Amino acid sequence: MKPSFYVTTPIYYVNDVPHIGHAYTTVAGDVLARYKRLMGYDVYFLTGSDEHGQKVEKAATTAGETPLELADRVVKRYQALWERLGISNNDFIRTTQERHKKGVAHIFKDILDKGDIYLGEYEDWYCTPCETFWPETQLIEDRCPDCNRPVEKLKEESYFFRMSKYQEQLLAHIEANPEFIQPKSKRNEIISFVKDGLRDLSVSRTTFTWGIPVPGNDKHIIYVWFDALTNYMTALGYPEATDNYRNFWPANVHLIGKDILRFHAVYWPTFLMAAGLPLPEKVFAHGWWTVEGQKMSKSLQNVVEPNMLIDKYGVDVVRYFLLREVPFGLDGDFSHAALVQRLNSDLANDLGNLLSRSTAMAVKYFDGILPAPAELADIDQGLKKKTTDMIDHVDACMDDLAFSKALQAVWEVVSAGNKYIDESAPWTLAKDPNQKDRLATVMYCLLESQRIVHVLLSAFIPATSEKALTSLGCQCKVEKADLDWGGLQAGTTIIKAEALFPRMEG
Repeated sequence: MKPSFYVTTPIYYVNDVPHIGHAYTTVAGDVLARYKRLMGYDVYFLTGSDEHGQKVEKAATTAGETPLELADRVVKRYQALWERLGISNNDFIRTTQERHKKGVAHIFKDILDKGDIYLGEYEDWYCTPCETFWPETQLIEDRCPDCNRPVEKLKEESYFFRMSKYQEQLLAHIEANPEFIQPKSKRNEIISFVKDGLRDLSVSRTTFTWGIPVPGNDKHIIYVWFDALTNYMTALGYPEATDNYRNFWPANVHLIGKDILRFHAVYWPTFLMAAGLPLPEKVFAHGWWTVEGQKMSKSLQNVVEPNMLIDKYGVDVVRYFLLREVPFGLDGDFSHAALVQRLNSDLANDLGNLLSRSTAMAVKYFDGILPAPAELADIDQGLKKKTTDMIDHVDACMDDLAFSKALQAVWEVVSAGNKYIDESAPWTLAKDPNQKDRLATVMYCLLESQRIVHVLLSAFIPATSEKALTSLGCQCKVEKADLDWGGLQAGTTIIKAEALFPRMEG
């Protein structure tokens, strides 16, 4: 039986327009999902939309439509973008779906029945855009510490979750599972937050109606974060013990932006502890993108719109840039100049040029019919070893979600391929009929190394890799066995590759 792997993105808020940050998390999830499938895992990859709450209700009223009409309209933007980006998600959960509402009501009632949710009264400073209550001590100049907008004093009857009860249990879990919160800097941040003391959490609202009612008291709407976080289980069929739920829960990794770390690393695990359910293995918080050194904001009109990038540069260029430019977990800066530099240098010059040179020589010297290699010389063994060593290196990087390092490891082999051509000089060998076997070996090693490179790159730049593998005459399914050296068969027809990536002027 295949091992299982469950990866999730956050569910995206329908009050937003999809931007580069949303694309970043989702492409990362896709690359991880594709890579794990390649390595023989049974993968479930989930993304979706968060459609409840006061902000959606207000925006819908302003737009003269119902909240569901707004959600139906906006959710299509995300779904269309994911399709363009080649996202291979197994499911797209919407919090307005019955399967989700049923699961949220179930876990809420379960924790309520156990006594860890109770009715009380809440008074604090409330930020509507963030849908978060803040104690006065955490306000910055009487404004929300997260978004710097004004807050208002609210007092309402509320259900509370006994989060304080789980402080020590959560700390013990974090200490016992060093991988649980990544990267390490974020883990330290959460430990210090929890050690400062957890307060009971207000988990219902009475000031609006757009959401899931509290079971048995529909005056109250379940807090949007309690509702949203549960999507990771409801998509698998929770509370039913479906095959998907049994196979895939707990999640192997929740990929999130660092702004929602506390909800995923404090609220979510304590909800699960209270419900007696297993905790996810890893929560990985990636950084934010700035644009030309400035924070992305609507007011600065510098929000990078992914559809525009795809139109201008192509899908695989965008996918490659997002994961190569910045170590995953750190903040990054987006600029068109940096993107064009990656396109011209890494993709056009290194990767694309290597394939077009190699396939052109196979066509010129062997009429496009791949010859069988003779015995490998030291230089050939060197390229073979570099190629086969890369596989374990990439695997270790992918386990750490170090996407840029994984790509770096692949590019070392691409560079080695270009160097191998220069050092073995096939054009010189081709002039000497006595060197036919040597030329055959060089061509075989050169093309076989690239076949393995493109099998790995199929997780990152799938459309490009498919093109490359086709020109290499490879009908492989793109699975783990295809990473073994020797997969290219003598007699295979090689087609001269068109430029994979045309250069662009910056």
